[in-house]
Amino acid sequence: MPNIGPLAAGERSVLLVHPHWKTIIRPLFLLVLTVAAAVALLVVIPSGTAADWERLAVGVAALLVLLVWVLVPILRWRMATYQLTTRRFRMREGIIARKGRDIPLTRINDVSFEQGPIDRLLGTGTLIVESAGEQGQLRLDEIPDVETVQATLYQLVEDEQHRLTGEERG
Repeated sequence: MPNIGPLAAGERSVLLVHPHWKTIIRPLFLLVLTVAAAVALLVVIPSGTAADWERLAVGVAALLVLLVWVLVPILRWRMATYQLTTRRFRMREGIIARKGRDIPLTRINDVSFEQGPIDRLLGTGTLIVESAGEQGQLRLDEIPDVETVQATLYQLVEDEQHRLTGEERG
């Protein structure tokens, strides 16, 4: 299974997910709308001396919309990753500059999830991870198959606690 960076000795990746695909519905809708509007404008621009400049302006405006409001959100979605390993919960995000956060499983106190009716239909939801420390509660929206992720994370926390308890006694 691929991972989002080097793992510690004895650590293995258990689950790697991106935010749910529903987060890119709006950019994809805007893509279709922008292309349709640009084509319509290019068709209705009358021939004449200024037609080339008008067509260029339509093309530049469409390109800017596509870059800023379509490509950037899609890249943000694709570059955001959540990974469960046998030792920690890892989050990474960012297109050019990357930002990451790792929570050791031993510091996680509670794992829960929330799903509204539409989230249930689409198989997504909000994962809520409570950890000991300054950061407290972490809410991660649009987690695909959130119930499975929650159950897997809970099981990993239990396994890690048993592993550490077993080492202390042995």
